[in-house]
Amino acid sequence: MARKKSDSAQHDERIKIGARIRDCRAKKQLTLEDLCTKTGLSKAVLAGIENDETVPPLGTLLRLSKALDVSMAFFFEDAVEMERLSVTRSGERVKVKRRPHHREGEVDYVYESLEPKNPHKHMEPFLVEFQPMETGEMVFMSHEGEEFHFVLEGRLEFRTDDRVEVLYPGDSLYFESEMNHSFRSLDAKPAKALVVVWNRPN
Repeated sequence: MARKKSDSAQHDERIKIGARIRDCRAKKQLTLEDLCTKTGLSKAVLAGIENDETVPPLGTLLRLSKALDVSMAFFFEDAVEMERLSVTRSGERVKVKRRPHHREGEVDYVYESLEPKNPHKHMEPFLVEFQPMETGEMVFMSHEGEEFHFVLEGRLEFRTDDRVEVLYPGDSLYFESEMNHSFRSLDAKPAKALVVVWNRPN
């Protein structure tokens, strides 16, 4: 019987999201400029993502999955034939690490795909660690779909253009992702939340 990966091995694994995006774009005979048009992202941001120099936020992955007509699971694991039930063991989760220096298009949180296997699912579950930062450092994003957040640890601040909410462990939040939004931990350490993202099918 095969042994599952340890948590430490899982966290040391670096998933090459950029290479998957680049290969998929090439197979669909799309230029980088074509993908810019489809996603609304700059060429510099897309080039950084494809070269694995930039970690894309979840909102950016949603745009890319829609533009490339693939599920978000495609970015984390090779597609497999799926049954109606999928079990992901703790050592099978895929964690995307935050880069040490923030840059345009860079993710400002650490996220972990909790179901990287099923390419046909309609919901995308993640475990997300939101970093502490100053208000002026918060990066606002908007994208299609809806999101559900359930806070597990720490105090999590949610901001839109005209609203601020502070969430505590046990609190939950549901919102339409088209509105500008951003998060930050209000503590000295990251706040952790279960996040489920739904994107409208093409």
